[in-house]
Amino acid sequence: MNISIKNHIMSNFKGASKEDIKEAIMASFNDKDEITLPGLGVFFGIIWNKSSLEEQNKILDMLKDSF
Repeated sequence: MNISIKNHIMSNFKGASKEDIKEAIMASFNDKDEITLPGLGVFFGIIWNKSSLEEQNKILDMLKDSF
């Protein structure tokens, strides 16, 4: 069986409210179990793909400054 984690996560959030998405993000940071990390990766991929080059550079700067 071939299961796409990305498609599964996206279908789970189809029709979700902003509050639902925010709660999922906040829960992933508060949860000690790393099972939520793939979901954050999917969220990040969506943000990255919908960002302009300027926005991508701001994201990269924020990440670089965080290490």
